[in-house]
Amino acid sequence: MSTLEQQRAQAAWQMVKDAQQEAERAEWSFKDYVNTCKGLPALIMTSGLMQTMAFLEQKKKRHRFIGQQIRTWLHQRYGYAQEFEQFMQQMFKADSATYQKVNGEIYALLKWLRQFAAAKASTEQTGD
Repeated sequence: MSTLEQQRAQAAWQMVKDAQQEAERAEWSFKDYVNTCKGLPALIMTSGLMQTMAFLEQKKKRHRFIGQQIRTWLHQRYGYAQEFEQFMQQMFKADSATYQKVNGEIYALLKWLRQFAAAKASTEQTGD
């Protein structure tokens, strides 16, 4: 049985692989995805969780893709809605402890997502 950290790592690894495939298919670069992932923790700290989720949804393309990935993980982990509007409604109604739990879970996931995305981008550049 795997630990929660291993589950997060595995989920983040799959997210990065999915993003690579989506970047090839869609009109955005994987490097931009990596940079967006790197900036998300700071954006959440300065703007807040709900504002950041709204920003990701509004920007479309890779931003919306990342927002969907985050909501999918929260759905798997806690059963929150995967659709943006339903998720936001759940956060509007969440008590302080629940909101902090979700915030902490997103930070924990982003730790892995940032590292794996950067590692994959580095491997792509060097061809290793």
